[in-house]
Amino acid sequence: MFKPSARAAILSIATVGAVLSFGMAAARAGDVTEDQIIKALTPEKKPLTRGLSAGPQTSPGLNADQAKFVKSVRGRATRSLSSTEREEIATIVQDKPKIDLEINFDYNSADISAKSLPSVQALGRALTNQDLKGSTFVVAGHTDAAGGEDYNQGLSERRADAIKRYLVDKYGINGTDLVTVGYGKSKLKDPSHPMADINRRVQVVNMENKDTAAK
Repeated sequence: MFKPSARAAILSIATVGAVLSFGMAAARAGDVTEDQIIKALTPEKKPLTRGLSAGPQTSPGLNADQAKFVKSVRGRATRSLSSTEREEIATIVQDKPKIDLEINFDYNSADISAKSLPSVQALGRALTNQDLKGSTFVVAGHTDAAGGEDYNQGLSERRADAIKRYLVDKYGINGTDLVTVGYGKSKLKDPSHPMADINRRVQVVNMENKDTAAK
């Protein structure tokens, strides 16, 4: 058995641990910040290498064909993208700076949920920051697994459009800098829980950094 003083010490440690655990849970559940988005979407700066000849430059990680493709989809209507073009976008952005903001929508709707508005507003401030302004971003809409393929494809496109419209209207972002694409239920974030809210989201990717994007 512990002495009273020892039991008190153990109780104090346990209480502090519980408070710290609660605080970390609250932090994880909080809204993403502008700084976090900027950090996530800013490409890592690579040191210059001597001896490289000067010449036409494309975005880091993009070959000439990919850079041409990116240029071709800037300003395109979301629903105009073919399934092949959607998958090409998915391939190109695999190794690009990205953040999943878990922007949720009301069930069966393209309306941004009230709890997600702070995250969308932080995104708007981040994309107008001088570190990111002028880059080409992919705004990809996703649904959960409820409903058919065609319905979910259309819903995911409307959700991507909703984010783009908000960013353009509220923050004056150039619409051609936002490539909107829908993936329906084809790329669930949590496949083990296909109906979970977490699957109804929008992911943002820095597809082409402003320093190398063709203007």
